[in-house]
Amino acid sequence: MDTENLSAPPHAQSRPAANKPPNRRRPHSSGGLIHDNTRHTERFTVIGNHLAQHPELSLLAIGLGVHLQSLPKGAQVDIKTLTGRFPEGATRIAAALRELEDHGYLRRKRERVPDGRIITRTISCNQPGRNQPGRDLHADRETTRSAHPTPQTAKKKPAPRKRPLPAVPPPGCKAPALLQQATDLLADLRRHDSRLLLSACDTAHLAPGVAAWLERDVTPSAVRHALTSDLPDEPLRRPAALPAHRLTAQLPPLPPFRAPAPPPATRHPFQNCDGCHRVFRSPIPGRCRDCRIPAAPAT
Repeated sequence: MDTENLSAPPHAQSRPAANKPPNRRRPHSSGGLIHDNTRHTERFTVIGNHLAQHPELSLLAIGLGVHLQSLPKGAQVDIKTLTGRFPEGATRIAAALRELEDHGYLRRKRERVPDGRIITRTISCNQPGRNQPGRDLHADRETTRSAHPTPQTAKKKPAPRKRPLPAVPPPGCKAPALLQQATDLLADLRRHDSRLLLSACDTAHLAPGVAAWLERDVTPSAVRHALTSDLPDEPLRRPAALPAHRLTAQLPPLPPFRAPAPPPATRHPFQNCDGCHRVFRSPIPGRCRDCRIPAAPAT
C-alpha cells in the first residue's frame, strides 16, 4: 500500500460559530509595530492599558506612573529624588505628578509621626477609584467641597457685601426744615424718572448733599434737573449711586459774600442853638456844631 499523506487533515474542519472565518492576523501591508515578547518569570510589574494608553495623560506622566508602580514599598518618590534619578527637571516632574494625581493614579496623605513631625505619604494606585479608604487629603476635600457644596457649607458662605454709596457734601447748617426740604425733593425724583425710586436709607444718605446745594442759593428745580438730566438709557443697578456722585462732582461754589446793608440814619428833631440861635438837628438842646468849635485866633 502507498504511504498515507500525513500532511492532510484526518477530517474536514467545521467553520466557527456564526460563520466567522478563523482569526488569522495578516501582516500590515504598510508596516507597523511587531512584538518580540518573552514571558517574564521574575522582576516584572503588571501595568494596565488604561495607564499605558491613557488618552489624556502626557507621555512623561505615563512613564512616571509606570515607574512609580514598579518601585517597592517605602521607596522615596519626592521631587528631589525623582529629579536625581531622571534627566527631566523639577518643574516637569512636578507637573507630571499633578497629572497623575488629577486622574487618580496618585494620592498624597499627610500624617503625623510619633516625634511630632508631619510627613506626606505618596500612594500609587494601579486602578484609580478602587480601594481608597484613606482618601482624606486636604486638596481632595477642598475639591469635593467646591464641586459639591453641602448645605452647611452653602449656609456658611457669606453673602456679597454691597459697596457703600459715594460720600455727599455736608451742609453748613443742618436745620431740620432744610433737611426736610431736601428729603421731599429726593422722594419726588421718581415722578420724573421711575428708575430713581430711592429707599429710605438711600434718601437719608443723600439728603445732606441736597441740603448743601440748597443753602448755596440753588433752587429746588435746579437741583432736580442736575440729578435727573442726561441719565444713561440702560437700567440703573444702584439708583442712589449716580445722584450721590453728581451731588459731589457738580457741587456749585458758595455764593459771594454780601455785606449787610447799613441801618437807616435816625432823623433827630430840630433844636435852636443857644449861641447863634440857628436851627439844627440834635437829640438834645444845646449849641450847633459851629458854636461848639472854637474860632481860630486872628493873625
